[in-house]
Amino acid sequence: MNKRTTDAPPGDAPQAEYWRPFMEALPVEGTAVSTIGDLLGTETVSASDTVAARLDELQFDLGEGPCWDALRLRRPVLEPDLRRRPQQQWTSFTPAAIEAGVGALFAFPMLVGPLRIGAVDMYTREPVALDEAHTQAATKLAEAAGRTLLKRALDTMGREEPAEDANPFSRRVVHQATGMVLAQLDVSADDARMVIQAHAYATDRSMMEVSRDVLDGRLDFSALDGGDGRSR
Repeated sequence: MNKRTTDAPPGDAPQAEYWRPFMEALPVEGTAVSTIGDLLGTETVSASDTVAARLDELQFDLGEGPCWDALRLRRPVLEPDLRRRPQQQWTSFTPAAIEAGVGALFAFPMLVGPLRIGAVDMYTREPVALDEAHTQAATKLAEAAGRTLLKRALDTMGREEPAEDANPFSRRVVHQATGMVLAQLDVSADDARMVIQAHAYATDRSMMEVSRDVLDGRLDFSALDGGDGRSR
């Protein structure tokens, strides 16, 4: 795995837009937002403090921890009492997290349709349990953060090409495919378009080529299990 680190220090103002909503909505003491996987790389995008950043670093180095499990399972991983009643078996990560002064950990996946963008993990120094309202709020915030990260990454990558031939209606293929992906995944039109664009980037193809695969039935995103999407 290629691990990257952000240049911004923990708590840096330009990155606070990612972690601050979680700190304001939840009874936690620190938050880190990270991309994980080949699509956007593996890095800590934003961390509220040095402990949160350290927890991410440990998970990246050890290859285990709540972020990995949340992304793999596509659901929140809640560890309200890491010291006395741990629910997960993280052989190397748990002792290191406890040594860092952590009492509770919570991780939420960042998902856009079938795409696994990364995860948000939060900690408290003492044992704390999140209630259902907190869990639902964090889930929605993580989805919004993942969508923002993916959109900004794709905008930076400049993967949305102009029409690739002289046909002035050629982009209609993308619009039609967007409608199909919208129906496949039950997501918004914007998210459906980002899924196509992200798949095009991950497979080094144009959006037009991916869209034709969707329209011809060679690519069905609803059949994917969160990977980068492979044509059948």
